[in-house]
Amino acid sequence: MSDQTASVEQDRAKPSVRHLAGAGSAAKKVAGARRNPSAVGYETSSPQWLRVMAGWSWRILVVVAAIALVFWATSRVLLVFIAVFVALVFTAVLRPLVNILDRVMPRGLATALSIILAFLTVAGLLTYVGFSVAGQWERLGQQFNQGVQTILDLLESSPLQLNITNDDVQDWLDTAQGWIAENSEMLASQALSSAGSVGLVFMVLALATFCTVFFLARGQDMWAWFLNQLPTRMRETWHTGGEVAWYTFSGYTRGTVIIAAADGVMAVVVLLVLGVPLAAPLAVLVFIGAFIPLIGAPAAMVIAMIVALAANGPINAIIVGLAIAAIGQIEGHLLQPLVMGKQVSLHPVVVALSVTAGTLVAGILGAVIAVPLVAVAWAVFSRLRTVDPPSDFEEIDEAVAEAEADRPG
Repeated sequence: MSDQTASVEQDRAKPSVRHLAGAGSAAKKVAGARRNPSAVGYETSSPQWLRVMAGWSWRILVVVAAIALVFWATSRVLLVFIAVFVALVFTAVLRPLVNILDRVMPRGLATALSIILAFLTVAGLLTYVGFSVAGQWERLGQQFNQGVQTILDLLESSPLQLNITNDDVQDWLDTAQGWIAENSEMLASQALSSAGSVGLVFMVLALATFCTVFFLARGQDMWAWFLNQLPTRMRETWHTGGEVAWYTFSGYTRGTVIIAAADGVMAVVVLLVLGVPLAAPLAVLVFIGAFIPLIGAPAAMVIAMIVALAANGPINAIIVGLAIAAIGQIEGHLLQPLVMGKQVSLHPVVVALSVTAGTLVAGILGAVIAVPLVAVAWAVFSRLRTVDPPSDFEEIDEAVAEAEADRPG
């Protein structure tokens, strides 16, 4: 009987000292350590699943707080962030040209010449668009009036029988003019604020150009200087991550520019063949829309269809919509795989969620920068993480089935 009592007492004592396994002598001497297991970092009063979830929870909270801090700090210097981002875009686009010119001239001169050529190209395109709009404005006004009358006739003869006359349209115009006269002060203040915004845009472009000059001329030296400021044990990881990040970002940027240019060229050819006025400005809209995933192309298509509808009628508008939709299919199934390859490998669901989240956080700017930022983050994470070999779940299921079949009874 005494032996059984001693055995029971020994079993009862095991949980009370279990938390001291592996603890140092100093920890064992802590007052109350035997009665307070948490004093040495082992908790037996809560189940393991709760301890695991608690560990994950506070770590997730720390990560979320760090991300929120980054967003808050970025919002405080948003213009600087935009300028640096634009400078990186300019650098990614112009760097191949600078590297080619660097073979025959000093790199500083190659940088200056590349920036001047890019500025002249953009200025030439804008000048061409401006002259094309000015040359077609009078004819477009006449076509637009005819198109509006055609639309009114279609609405009147449709099953809805919406009877809208020219007098109704004139009343709407008079109402709009009266509203403008009543709110002239508010509109003037908004115009002044818009003028200030234009000034900020030029300031951001100037800062971006200034940064681009140094990124193109001494970008490699600047990156080496940054790495040398880090501890030695961290330099290799940062160097690897930086290379992957720049490879992904530059590939996405250059690929997007090439694809957008191809979309613009195809759009202007289609619009000219269909006789749609303002083909050049509409092609520029298609070019700009290519930089905004999921949103830009449909917006450009709708605007082009409205112009075609007002100028040439509904049949022409439908054809324009189908043609631009076909250009989008060519972009998604041919140009993107051919130009970008696997540099930016994101699932369409990830792209949709990224664009939506970016739009909610920062509007159009967020929609533009969301995808490249997510692509860069995923590329760096994929390169630096350690991946376990994939599991063959069919073999696992077969092994489980065999084990159950061999089980007796």
